[in-house]
Amino acid sequence: MRKVLLLVVLFVLLTSASVMAQADITIEFYFPTAVDAPINEIIQRYADQFHELNPNITVVPTYTGSYTQTRDTIRTELNGGGAGPDVAVMLTTDLYSFIDEGSIVPMQSYIDTLEDPEAFVSDIFPAFLANSMDEEGTIWSLPFQRSTVILYYNADLLREAGIENPPTNRDELLAAAQALTLPNGERWGLLVPFAGGFPIWVFQPFAIGNGRNITGETPTTVYMNDPQVIDALDFATNLGTEYAVGPAGGSVWGDTPTAFLNGQAAMIIHTTGTMTNLLNNATFEVGAAFVPMGLPNDEGLGYGTVTGGGNSYIFNPVGAERSPEELEAAWLWAEFLASPEIQSDWGAATGYIAARASAWELDPLASLAAERPQYLAARDQLAYAAAEFTSYRAIDTQNIINATLSGVISGAETDAAAAMASAQEQIDALLAEYR
Repeated sequence: MRKVLLLVVLFVLLTSASVMAQADITIEFYFPTAVDAPINEIIQRYADQFHELNPNITVVPTYTGSYTQTRDTIRTELNGGGAGPDVAVMLTTDLYSFIDEGSIVPMQSYIDTLEDPEAFVSDIFPAFLANSMDEEGTIWSLPFQRSTVILYYNADLLREAGIENPPTNRDELLAAAQALTLPNGERWGLLVPFAGGFPIWVFQPFAIGNGRNITGETPTTVYMNDPQVIDALDFATNLGTEYAVGPAGGSVWGDTPTAFLNGQAAMIIHTTGTMTNLLNNATFEVGAAFVPMGLPNDEGLGYGTVTGGGNSYIFNPVGAERSPEELEAAWLWAEFLASPEIQSDWGAATGYIAARASAWELDPLASLAAERPQYLAARDQLAYAAAEFTSYRAIDTQNIINATLSGVISGAETDAAAAMASAQEQIDALLAEYR
């Protein structure tokens, strides 16, 4: 009798576990976009594919606007006592703010359970991992839609001007831009979108290529008043003033690719996320090259750029905790989005850089890159990419940096060194409690 009872109990437990494992789970997924592609359709296709592999998990994708709008939506929900989305694509620079708020969970614990965690991590480009982990090396998020800053050039115009190769350092960049500029704003030699949008992001390659990234080794280290950073800022400012190869203050973010396509700009520095748009719509040969280094490399400085874009985060805010089964389902979805197969498809469809090295060996991306080597320039530049600026109090610190850079480049602030020193003091004061 006792043995029968034990068997019945065991059966019930096993049945319950099986039911729990197969219980229907819904994943709320928030995603933004900053590229011209049918994002909604693509994401829904991924959700359907994922559901086929995991019949008990349904992903409900919600387009939430820009990165800023997505962040604001999530914060509004969390501040109201809600749980927010299960998974969301957010800027990599939001990492420490969400860690500080206790609203996300690290993915490291899930990665550690994989059959070969080391192989999984090593397949992700190190430049993208830099903004995916904290200063202790714990991975909190996975790259999804990642990009970097790159130089685009109208190869037809360069040839007409007798310029055989794209510029490799800032002296060559300036010389080419001056040769390609026409009077009265008829055509700019070089457009850099410092005016609105992401001045901090497009400025970072100038600083990195000049020998010093403005973000430091920790989320509390900032190099705003470093001489190399200030020198890079002077050069960026002079592009639109002293050299007049672009409008004073820089171009507007969204207008810059349009001006390039319309022949109003011979070269632009912009995101790799717009590459597909440029290649599909240009009536001329579009070239893609590394952002020129600050000085010739025989003077000790090399190439430099910065990564950007969004990672997948799992949300589990304090006071609205999810079950282990829900968190596991969220991880499976984030892992799926970061898989080589999806990264290959996503990169080919949108122009974002596939974050997994193995994704470049898979179609459709492998075939696309063979046909359009411009994509390979974006990938290969990752060897020289540094971390995007991030810190605790990220919104506040970035607002200070953006305001300072805009003020100097626009001419509103005439003393770059003083403006950057002031920004350094303000940021140091904000971050003092985290040191």
